[in-house]
This record gives sequence, structure tokens and C-alpha cells, in this order.
Amino acid sequence: MKHLVSLLLLTCFSSLFFAQEPIVFDAEPENLGNKVNSEYSDISPTISPDGKTLFITRYPPDNGGKNNIWVSYLQANGEWSLARNIGTPLNVPGSSTSVQSITPDGNTILLSNLYKYFDGSITGGGCSISSRLRGGWNFPKGQVIEKYENLNQYVNYYLSNSGQYLLMAIEMKKGFGEKDIYVSFRNPKDPNGWTKPLNLGNVINTKAGEFGPFLAADDKTLYFVSSGQAGGYGDADVWMSKRLDDTWTNWSKPVNLGEKINSSGFDAYFSIDASGEYAYFTSTKNSYGSSDIFRIKMPTAAKPDPVVLIYGKVIDQKTNQPIKAKISYEQLPSGKEVGTAVTSPEDMIYKIVLPFGENYGFMASADNYYSVTQNLDLSKLEAYQEMEVNLYLAPIQKDEAIRLNNIFFEFGKSVLKEESYPELNRLVKLLTDNPAITIEINGHTDDVGADADNLKLSQERAAAVVAYLTSKKIGGNRLSSNGFGETKPLADNKTEEGRQLNRRVEFVVKTK
Repeated sequence: MKHLVSLLLLTCFSSLFFAQEPIVFDAEPENLGNKVNSEYSDISPTISPDGKTLFITRYPPDNGGKNNIWVSYLQANGEWSLARNIGTPLNVPGSSTSVQSITPDGNTILLSNLYKYFDGSITGGGCSISSRLRGGWNFPKGQVIEKYENLNQYVNYYLSNSGQYLLMAIEMKKGFGEKDIYVSFRNPKDPNGWTKPLNLGNVINTKAGEFGPFLAADDKTLYFVSSGQAGGYGDADVWMSKRLDDTWTNWSKPVNLGEKINSSGFDAYFSIDASGEYAYFTSTKNSYGSSDIFRIKMPTAAKPDPVVLIYGKVIDQKTNQPIKAKISYEQLPSGKEVGTAVTSPEDMIYKIVLPFGENYGFMASADNYYSVTQNLDLSKLEAYQEMEVNLYLAPIQKDEAIRLNNIFFEFGKSVLKEESYPELNRLVKLLTDNPAITIEINGHTDDVGADADNLKLSQERAAAVVAYLTSKKIGGNRLSSNGFGETKPLADNKTEEGRQLNRRVEFVVKTK
């Protein structure tokens, strides 16, 4: 009856490392107290990526022996609030359900089982997703997994922080043993659809049962429970492993999380926040009830690769007011979308998690606005960070200048870098979707160098953008360009930050 997770290491160590001793935790497990825990069985903690919301599965006697969802919030004084029943439509009297995972924006949760819309009842055989509403949650939508099959009475799921990967512990006819861990990928043509489950392979899965998968915010480190990995402490232990490539079948040899997590008792349901600072799990040791929620400080060896948690508001560039929007982020230079989020309906704040090792572009989108993109290079990130970044949306109006942020040129030249193509392709789409629009491309520089050279460079860079647009079949009669050199600064040129703001390419809608 153990559940959980496995996969990760701060750096990509060899298989020989994982064959060594289990990881040693210096800290002791900490019971979260009687505001979180009850006299009943409290299991399956799911911590939000920002570490401020904790979902709990509880077995109260007034629910016919079935489990339901409770939630507690981290308060300003560092203490957890009294856990409360999350209510309808997520909890259904006399039925079992639990939160399997929550996205970084805090606005989407993955739930066990399927909900019947016509009577609100719950059935097995799948999982559901619910989105946050002001003051509550909407009715869960069942997820459609191609050729889904589970021969076991138990099942676990996990939705990755990016929302692109759905992990599940199920028993299929062609598995390695009892329950194995599989992954499905989001169907781009169906927001509630997923591909046929792919077995993670025999490094993770054994002839016995594997379950309770938890994929860390880096999208690579897997924590899981196994009854079949050699060298455990009990009948099922928590292990971790690291995904070595994009096949999802190539994993580092699992390493045991050690005796502070694992014992001969019931220790399971492992969950960590984006920082990797604390692990939350279920244990029967020194508990108030049948089982309680504990946390323990993670040693470096057990932490996932570092990520950045970015948060902020989406703001109308003209009115300076926050607006509701969708946020997406992509890898550069490929432009491949790797995740999405939405602003919260309650405080209008968005949150996304970006793993290290890549250069990212991220942006907000809403009807009748053009996305002013941001970029962040995390190729050299060494530790977890939190960063506030407000995103701006520019209303598409005549004579309004809109900055093209993710435009990159070779140093001192007008040659476009490949990283610019995703941004330019969005402008191509705008012009294609709105054939009546004509625009002017304007180039600007800082004040470093001779005035004449800066003017010439700004003109050539604007012309290079026009050339790219025409190469994508945008009519030349809809495009014009101009360069202003250093004559229209947005900020003081005395600092590098100011000079960076002044080096820019903008477009202005001339007719609409």
C-alpha cells in the first residue's frame, strides 16, 4: 500500500553512482501538526509548486469509508491553516477522489477518477482536470487517453508542471509485471486528449509493482514507489531516477531515498515544491491518526535540477491595468511551445516554472492584443530562483508602437539570428490573419558609437525585418521601414539596462 515517486539528480551522474548507498537525509521528518492532520487517515499530500497550498486526501467516517479532498494554506507566519473540505464539485458524498497534481499557476488540478456531468457522480477508469474559478473550481473534465487499459484496482496519475506529460501507474497486459509507470503526451488537436501510454522501460519498472509517480519541476527527475527494486527497506520504497533523453525509456539507475523516508512502515505519496527544498510524504510513524502528512528538508543529492519560478501580472500596455490572459513559453531558437498557464481569476497573477539549460521566450495572449514577449536564458542557472516579471499586451490600434522584444541580431550588424524567427513568425501570423493591416517597422539604437553609424544600423535592421516578412509572402505594399538611430531613447543611456531598452525594433500599425 505504498505509493510514490522517483527520478532525478542535481546533475547527470553515471549509473555507477546510483548503484551506491541510498541517499542520506540530515534532517528529521517533521509532522505538520493537528491543523493539517486529523485523528483519521491523512495521505497523499500534493504541494503546489510555490509551496503555499497543500492538498490532502482524508478518510473521514462520515463519507462511508471513502476518501475526499482537503486543503490547507501556508500563512504569513509560516504556519499552515486549519485544513478544510474543498467541497463540491470536486468532493462528491459517498465517493472517492483525490488531487493527483497541481500546475505552477495554481489554476489547474488533476483528479483521480471520472465525473459524470448529468448527476455529478464519480466513476473509475480515468482521470479528470478542473480549473479554478473565482471562489472555487469548475466541474472536472474527463481526460481521454488513447487505448487506456488498467487491470489493477488501484491507479495513480501525475500531470507535469508544463502540462505536456501525463504519468500514470497502471497495469496493462503487455507490462513488465504488476502496475508499471507509463507516460502519455498531450494531443495538440484535443485539449482533453492524450496519446497511447508509453511504458518507461525496465530500468524503472520491475516484475513487482511501481506506483505513485511524481515528476519534478525540471521535467526530468522522477520520484516513485517500487516493490521490486533491489535493496529497499520494506515491501515498497521511494526511489528516484533521472530521464536521460527525450525517448522517455532511457533512465538513470534508480537510487533509494534512504531510511529517513523509507521504513518497514507505511511511507509514501512523495511531493516536492519547485524549489526542491522540502519533500512532503505520508507516514504512520508518530502520527495523530492512522497516518499523517510529514515534510523533510531535502539534501542536495535528492534535489531535482534547478528551475526558475516566474510570476507577475499581465498588463494592458496602454491603460496599465491587469487583464485576464493565457501565458505560453517556448524554447529558443526552435520556437517549440513547451508549456502554458493562465492568470488567476482571483488575483490576476500568473505563475510558470522554467527548467534550467534552455533559452526561453514567454508571453501572454488575449483577443485584440499583440504579445510583447520576454526572453530568459537559463543555460547557466545554478540554483532555484523566483522572479517577478510583469507581461504586457499591446492593443492593436492605429499609430501605436509595439515593441518586438525577441529580435536578435549579430553584434553590430543587421543579420537576424535564428532566435528571432519565432517572434517574427507571430508577426507574420498577425498580418496573415488581418490582411487589411499595413505596418511600418522602426529600428532604434543606443548612443554608443557615431551618430551616422547608429542611424545606418537602425535603418538596415528595420529593412532586414521587412525582408524576412516579405520572404514569408507578406506583400511589400503592406510594409515600410524606417530607422531613427539614437534619437528616440526610451531610457537613460548611462546604464546597460537603459541602453538595452533603447536598442529595439518596433512596428506601428498604419492602416487597419
